[in-house]
Amino acid sequence: MNRLTLLLACSLATFSAAAQVTEPIPTRSEVGADALPAEIAPIEAPFYMPQLRKPHFRDVTVRLEPRTDASLCTADIQQAIDHLSQAGGGRVVLAPGHWYTGRIVLKSGVELHVEEGAEVRFSGETADFLPAVFTTNAGVELYSLGACIYACDAHDIALTGRGRLIGPAQGGTIRQGRPQNDGDIDPDTPVANRIFDGREGRTIQLPTFFGPIGCRNVYLEGVSFENTAFWNVAPVYCENVVIRGIRVSSYGIPCGDGVDLTCCRNVLVEYVTTDCGDDNIAVKGGRNEFGYRVGRASENIVVRRCLALRGMGGLTVGSETAGWIRNLYAHDCVCDGTRVGIRLKTRRPRGGGGENLHFERIRLRTEAGAMAWEMLGTANFVGGLSSRLPAPALTHLTPAFRNVTIRQVIVDGCRELIYVQGIPESPARNIRIENVTADTRRDTTRTAYGVFKPKPSPYVIDLVDVDGITLRDIEAVSSKRAIRLVDVRDALFENVRLDLGSAELQQEISGDMIRNLRFESCSPAMGQ
Repeated sequence: MNRLTLLLACSLATFSAAAQVTEPIPTRSEVGADALPAEIAPIEAPFYMPQLRKPHFRDVTVRLEPRTDASLCTADIQQAIDHLSQAGGGRVVLAPGHWYTGRIVLKSGVELHVEEGAEVRFSGETADFLPAVFTTNAGVELYSLGACIYACDAHDIALTGRGRLIGPAQGGTIRQGRPQNDGDIDPDTPVANRIFDGREGRTIQLPTFFGPIGCRNVYLEGVSFENTAFWNVAPVYCENVVIRGIRVSSYGIPCGDGVDLTCCRNVLVEYVTTDCGDDNIAVKGGRNEFGYRVGRASENIVVRRCLALRGMGGLTVGSETAGWIRNLYAHDCVCDGTRVGIRLKTRRPRGGGGENLHFERIRLRTEAGAMAWEMLGTANFVGGLSSRLPAPALTHLTPAFRNVTIRQVIVDGCRELIYVQGIPESPARNIRIENVTADTRRDTTRTAYGVFKPKPSPYVIDLVDVDGITLRDIEAVSSKRAIRLVDVRDALFENVRLDLGSAELQQEISGDMIRNLRFESCSPAMGQ
């Protein structure tokens, strides 16, 4: 038994003896699309959650066969959906074969089922996604292409099956669009005048892959998403959403997020496998002044038994936070190869923030950080606001993170264990991280975008602008030799044990706001 295995075994035994581990932390083979059960198990959460189920559909089926030539079949699919919806609903089935289509619009009461062996390829031309429809782009309301599979103000809709969905073809006009364009929009411009349709010299916004907006009772199961132009699964303003057993493959595609929930309520995401060019699973709340004015939160969300492979953040909150993200419970998930495992991010002046966020029974193997808060942003996005000091005045767009619990985590490899970067005017508040066993000796230069030069951080634990944090029962084998605490107040380090080999622990503790730091049963000795 090697040193890490012994450490993990001993630590878990200690946690079990303290009655803190009630269930085992899953391994990779126990999560993701390959492990999808037939039925939805009861949903449990530390807040009220409804027991979500697949919507009921009328027992009427229309089965379509693919065309024998390479012409668009958009009209065939859309006419079947429209007819069924008008007649009271039912099921449209796409049989095995090759399909070539433009935008598909789901309507109330209809399930679109893509059978195994069906391959649906979406056109790369803007004309096949017109007219422009009401949508959002990274949290900004506007009119543009919408999504490859779109719905608006519909209820009881579903996309199911074992077929493959392949995003807009390369080389077309869609790929010339822009992924995020809010800098060109004045918040005072009426939404009806925010038109990006590619006509009369206007640009387009890249379409998401599956993008219902303002819908109720949304069900997504089984299908595979490949080669997206932008975010893959991106419900907006939706309520009662179930996403289960899907596969997302967008590695190498900038802004190729896996699942993005924007201002959605009552959501279950389970047994999803993502391999992404950006964040794997992210919960968002609207962008800057735009999202603040809309004022919708993402809330009551459970993410469980998911597998995140390559990507920038495995389980992510933000960075669009204006309408708030609250009541999130992510549990029994595995991140194996993401850049960061648990990632909370916002920036000035995103507004809103996240609260009542719970992460439990998580296994991580990351290329960089295991757990990271990022509230400053970088100069290329926010200019001088990325400087920590001088602290700007509080405004309605000052973001916040508070009431975050992370417990029962195994880190099989990372470079930095815990990084919390609050902001002086709004420190990260009330954080509890406990029952963590980690190996932070990972030595890699690979990220979701290929090769990068690692930033020279010597810290295994790095806390800046934090008000109220408890680190308890944490054991780590580490090649990092230092911890840093800057303007941290009301902190408890209890039974934090770092195995540094023969090296001495370096401590950097500074700031005018430092107060009430307690270190109990820590090794090496801390705070001295």
